[in-house]
Amino acid sequence: MATGKIYRDLCDLKKQDKSGFAVLADPDKISPADMQHLARLCNNAAVDYLLIGGSLLMVNQLEACIQRFKAESEIPVVLFPGSPSQFTPYADALLYLSLVSGRNPDLLIGQHVISAPQIKASGIEVISTAYMLIDGGVQTTVSYMSNSTPIPADKPDIAVCTAWAAELQGKHIIYMDAGSGAKNPVSEEMIHKVSAHTDIPLFVGGGIHSPEKVYANCKAGANIVVVGNAIEQDPLLIKDLAQASKAAGINKTL
Repeated sequence: MATGKIYRDLCDLKKQDKSGFAVLADPDKISPADMQHLARLCNNAAVDYLLIGGSLLMVNQLEACIQRFKAESEIPVVLFPGSPSQFTPYADALLYLSLVSGRNPDLLIGQHVISAPQIKASGIEVISTAYMLIDGGVQTTVSYMSNSTPIPADKPDIAVCTAWAAELQGKHIIYMDAGSGAKNPVSEEMIHKVSAHTDIPLFVGGGIHSPEKVYANCKAGANIVVVGNAIEQDPLLIKDLAQASKAAGINKTL
């Protein structure tokens, strides 16, 4: 399936050595009524993307959350699903995740076989994503639910080789994630090595709580930094986090 505008924009960030910022919203933790306020904060901060999804989907309000957000904002909404059930054509694009850091065949291809007919028929922009879970110091929901071992935080060479394998297989982007609630975010050394040795856009998330960390990750080579938990605790952080990503991109070109 051909990629669309969102992926082309991500590739431009990579080519220009620039960075962006994405807010991650979990439909189990935010209500449709809250999305109006979130959209206005994102608009004011010039956030690049809203990612939406979670490890679980206990409340059936995914579509309602997306519709409420899009009623207030033109920021692209990208699905970040934890399972095939977390799909709706109301989003602008889908990160089609393959857990390449693990050895669970269901998350490498099994769930994709189940979801492929619906996704193919929807016409949504599909961004094939090499999802790499990195050890964040504690067992996270995603590591537990995926029944997979994360890449050790002090083994950047394993991360590089995993990213190479994914790139050679034709994945569109790499997403390195320490997981929601991570004690330690992905190291700048690992981000730099993966970014420097691959030609496709790099997302980084998990355990990021400050503008300083967003800035450092972008300087290290992340094209999109994703923050969820910290924003759930303090939505007013959005503007500072987004500004940090832009500042890092500007400073890299000076």
